[in-house]
Amino acid sequence: MNATARNVLIVVVLAALVAFLPAGGTTAAVLLQALSIAFLASLAWVASIMYRQNRSSLYLLGDNRRAALYAAVAVVAVVLTATHRMWASPAGSVAWLVLVAAAIYVAAAVIWSARRY
Repeated sequence: MNATARNVLIVVVLAALVAFLPAGGTTAAVLLQALSIAFLASLAWVASIMYRQNRSSLYLLGDNRRAALYAAVAVVAVVLTATHRMWASPAGSVAWLVLVAAAIYVAAAVIWSARRY
């Protein structure tokens, strides 16, 4: 059997299970939430490893630049958490874009100023 045909068959079988089994949609939602939590946990794990590896470099930034970098990371985390709600209105989508762009700019400015020395 062709690999593409096998993959399509797997997707069709899973879609049929979700559509026709009792509580199939609920089960799919639970599995999706579990997968999302596992993904976020792996991101937190990678972030903790990166922090431990670069701790001395972060402390060398100084208090003001480190605070700006942490604020940019916090803004990105909050904005990504609220993406669904913010994109519900045109003003929210513009605010989302402005906040993400500002956070990226601040992080890039901190990194650029730290590498300048």
